[in-house]
Amino acid sequence: MEDPEKQSLAPLWLLIFLQAGISASSLVVEIVAGRMIAPYVGMSLYTWTSIIAVVLAGFSVGHWWGGRIAGYETGRALRITGWTMIAAACATAGATLLLRALAGPVIETLLHPLAAITALSMLAFFLPSVFAGVPAPVLTVAAMRGRDRSERALGAMFAAGAIGAIVGTLAAGFLFVPWMGSVATLLVIAAIYAMAALTLFWLGGATSREMTISLGGIAAVCLIGIGAFSLPSVCDRESSYYCIRTVAMSDDPNDPVNLMVVDHLAHGISNRNTPRVMFTEHAAMLDALPRMRMERTDFTSFHIGGGSYSVPRAWADRGITGITIAEIDPEVTAVAAEHFWFDRDTATILHNDARRALRGSTGKFDVIVGDAFTDIAVPEHLVTLEFLDLVADRLEPGGVFAMNLIDNVDRLDALSAVIVTLREVFASVEVWTVASAPVTGERRVFVLLASDQDSPVSAIETAAPDRTRFQPLDPGFIDNILHRKTAQILTDDHAPLTHLMGLDRVVD
Repeated sequence: MEDPEKQSLAPLWLLIFLQAGISASSLVVEIVAGRMIAPYVGMSLYTWTSIIAVVLAGFSVGHWWGGRIAGYETGRALRITGWTMIAAACATAGATLLLRALAGPVIETLLHPLAAITALSMLAFFLPSVFAGVPAPVLTVAAMRGRDRSERALGAMFAAGAIGAIVGTLAAGFLFVPWMGSVATLLVIAAIYAMAALTLFWLGGATSREMTISLGGIAAVCLIGIGAFSLPSVCDRESSYYCIRTVAMSDDPNDPVNLMVVDHLAHGISNRNTPRVMFTEHAAMLDALPRMRMERTDFTSFHIGGGSYSVPRAWADRGITGITIAEIDPEVTAVAAEHFWFDRDTATILHNDARRALRGSTGKFDVIVGDAFTDIAVPEHLVTLEFLDLVADRLEPGGVFAMNLIDNVDRLDALSAVIVTLREVFASVEVWTVASAPVTGERRVFVLLASDQDSPVSAIETAAPDRTRFQPLDPGFIDNILHRKTAQILTDDHAPLTHLMGLDRVVD
């Protein structure tokens, strides 16, 4: 008589398809997790580290649980796994609701950023990962059980899981999030999990009663999904790179002032009627210091990062031409033109990574402005010795490089590292900041000017938006800091700028 296990074998191709589909979906959720958490705690190495750790922990628990389920008779194991897929669909669809409801209280309670990031990742994405991790061992055992050459089935299932993970990662970054946004992507994944559940019930020989109950579970998924989709979006625009919001700062419709928020960080403020007025210290210095050094308006400039385009807009209003801007995200440029009154025709805009754009430029510039920020720090590949060599090579004789940096006045580790790296390339490195005494624990804005000669003035005053005085730090004071810090030169091989910035900030 033929073995009953062989009579009830599920089609191997279908098990492979399920394995690949569930694996792909779980990786989509992992990628989307980073995008969804970014508006609350930013996007940094620490964010991705926490998300990956939480998701892998969830998969591990799910695999262990699935291994126990796989010990049952095949039909029963598949039916139980179907219920875990219903749970995965509910948890995935509800992640948006949980994140929206809990982000504020978690951030207010856990002031240390790593704790807040890890807690949010755990609360929103641990359970979806646990439930999504269950099917892999169950499907693998089902594929091997009762088959000749079961080793081949084992290899096929492992390969399907790996290929699915690759496809899911690529699909999330290149298709789902850019085309649909984060919330809609999670709902699509919830729907895929629900379809996987129905398939598992069918393969496991579920009774009509079990199928009816499962439809009730799918109805719950739909209700949760409707609730998540009906929430107002956190982002005005969600691009391939950022969550972008425009916040009105003025109640006067005749004198509008807008703030651009990229992920959770304020990137710039502009007034429609006064383009030359800067509203932040870093923008005021980046506007005024290069103009002071050039002492003319017929100079060319290359801007690393666009943001609200406040400085290029102000320079264009002064009649300065020859402006080139490298902004990696086209949506940021679109928002700047629509809500921050930037005229695209006044500049050459390169939607590319600034380092790649600068390397590809054939001309030289009188001024290069570094105004790129990701989460709490300048992108690390834009402060290394190799990049600064490129900057120096692209400057005209007598040209100047100006970049902003934020650091804690009690440590100044990041500032020290950037200074010693700049000094390897430039003869003169000045550190400008607001002319006021530091306060313990203050995170202060600095602008570093690097060139082949010192500035002709020892202070400037400009609107930020009130009249504000800025001056360079005394060279002896800087040398003393560098001596105490034994600062390291930042290179492409090792540039731990985010680590040097410290983690003492409160997450906004």
